[in-house]
Amino acid sequence: MAKDPMLKFISKPQAYPEKRAAQLRAEDFAEIAERYASDDAADQASRCSQCGVPYCSVHCPLHNHIPDWLRLTAEGRLREAYELSNLTSTMPEICGRICPQDRLCEGNCVIEFSGHDAVTIGSVEKYITDTAWEQGWVEPVAVGPSRGQSVGIIGGGPGGLTTAEYLRVAGYDVHVYDRYDRMGGLLTYGIPGFKLEKDVVMRRLKRLEDAGIHFHPNFEVGRDATLDALRAKHDAVLIATGVYKARAVSLPGGDLNGVVAALDYLTASNRKGFGDTVPAFESGALNAEGKNVVVIGGGDTAMDCVRTAIRQGAKSVKCLYRRDRENMPGSQREVANAEEEGVEFVWLSGPKGFEGNGKIERVQVSKMRLGAPDASGRRAPENDPQGDFTLDADLVITALGFEAEDLPVLFGAADLNVTRWGTIRVDHNTQMTNLDGVFAIGDIVRGASLVVWAIRDGRDVTQHMHNYLKSKASREKVAA
Repeated sequence: MAKDPMLKFISKPQAYPEKRAAQLRAEDFAEIAERYASDDAADQASRCSQCGVPYCSVHCPLHNHIPDWLRLTAEGRLREAYELSNLTSTMPEICGRICPQDRLCEGNCVIEFSGHDAVTIGSVEKYITDTAWEQGWVEPVAVGPSRGQSVGIIGGGPGGLTTAEYLRVAGYDVHVYDRYDRMGGLLTYGIPGFKLEKDVVMRRLKRLEDAGIHFHPNFEVGRDATLDALRAKHDAVLIATGVYKARAVSLPGGDLNGVVAALDYLTASNRKGFGDTVPAFESGALNAEGKNVVVIGGGDTAMDCVRTAIRQGAKSVKCLYRRDRENMPGSQREVANAEEEGVEFVWLSGPKGFEGNGKIERVQVSKMRLGAPDASGRRAPENDPQGDFTLDADLVITALGFEAEDLPVLFGAADLNVTRWGTIRVDHNTQMTNLDGVFAIGDIVRGASLVVWAIRDGRDVTQHMHNYLKSKASREKVAA
């Protein structure tokens, strides 16, 4: 009887792909870790305990069949592992790179609870699909017979692209409209290359374009067409814009030159990576080279900013966060990577104002302490009046999160219902808005969240849109 290749978590230690030396990786925007060798990936997959209730899958928004494709990897059956991982995710190699596995699948790994380190699920997932691309196992989108109906998708990010793929498989004519000159949303312009190299995104986009999905870049709903115009053109419309409006910094001096929003900064950096001409970068306005940089925030976007500033050659990079390390929302792995690369974290600190003669020169900082838990259960930060101090700064990047834009005004659709937070109000049983045939998913519904949740929403709304379109076709046939 063949020996079971699994349950090796006692004899085999956890091992992630080896990272390049911090000093070397801080000199470029390439991904920081090498790929697993085949044997190493199989060894790490073999550590899975194959538990009866796989908490990794339960806590994955996509409910990926993780234990199953780990077993297939351990057995050397990589093509089958890829096909299984691809059943539930349109972008497994992207999720393997950017999902906060320490908060999702790996953070809920059963062997982690038993005193052993978690299975390296994300790294194995990345390895499986990267191998599939190299070996030619990633097949073209299987486009179904034409249904004679079209769908307009507003937003070319992960949620919109996921729905586009599934609806194209179902035989619909799909058009994706996006305000940027390249599709991909935050995957293209918001996430730095050291976490997600752009050719990984571009090959996904090409696969969708090859399937006959029509991309309309540089297209702004409200400027180039109203929402009503798109509704008249298509049989159904999906709003998947995400949330891009930076939370304002209402502090003295917040309007000084050199106080910039995180997404503007990251977009400029990513555009440079594509070889674009970026005047705001060339002028130094969105370039950290030679500067004392202060980043305000403790989420994953703040981590992207501090690590980008290091690579741009900043003189110093400090990250202010009002809580302590244990209570920050960003990935602990990203914090560790940033520290290795030379970022200084200033915990329990928040800005109280900015100083400078027309341009930022200093940040006034309030020392904080943790008080009683707030409504979310986290201890709320409060000012410690004995600890105020000042930091020199030539560039301040605010990474305080994102809010919804005023879409009813932006889209010329005053009758589109939104919540008091500006997110789109939907029927959560169907994901349809109050407008017939107009659906909405992702961050513009749930608020700023993770890429993997956008993919999940894009997958889920497909069936609702399919049901609506079939019903519409039947009604029109009867009416004819």
